[in-house]
Amino acid sequence: MRALTASRVLAFSALVSLAAVAAALVAQYQFNVKPCPWCVMQRGIFLLIAGVSLLGWVLHRVGAVRVLTLLLSGALGVAGLFAAGYQHEVASKLASCDMTFADRVLTMFKLEDRIPSVFMVTANCSEASAYTLLGLPYEIWSGALFTLIALLCLLTLKRGAVHRR
Repeated sequence: MRALTASRVLAFSALVSLAAVAAALVAQYQFNVKPCPWCVMQRGIFLLIAGVSLLGWVLHRVGAVRVLTLLLSGALGVAGLFAAGYQHEVASKLASCDMTFADRVLTMFKLEDRIPSVFMVTANCSEASAYTLLGLPYEIWSGALFTLIALLCLLTLKRGAVHRR
């Protein structure tokens, strides 16, 4: 088995994050799975992880950048896990998720206006909770990917793999 290195973990985190957003877009546009504010917020977190991880992967020779990008990607993974958990445990049971934290963030950054094909909210949270993939709600899959990313980044830091390329 290949050694767990910072550059491999960062590349994996970026690819998995981009794949998650691509899968969400395919589900939305090919299978009419309508996203709620929390769904869309998780897309944004995945895109942030991808950006941070790609930066770390490109600049992996700089030790401080490796450490910082692993920390940021891991922290974003934890934030994404909280978003997925909140969507599953709280928001999915609300009649409306208007003006929840996710809705306010999307509004503050004007993401629906800037990139509507990715960030347009077309469902409320209770409607979105009805969509499943292989019997599990989409936010469970999202939460599992966020957990994997966070664990890999934090384990890489713990094992000292940041000193290896």
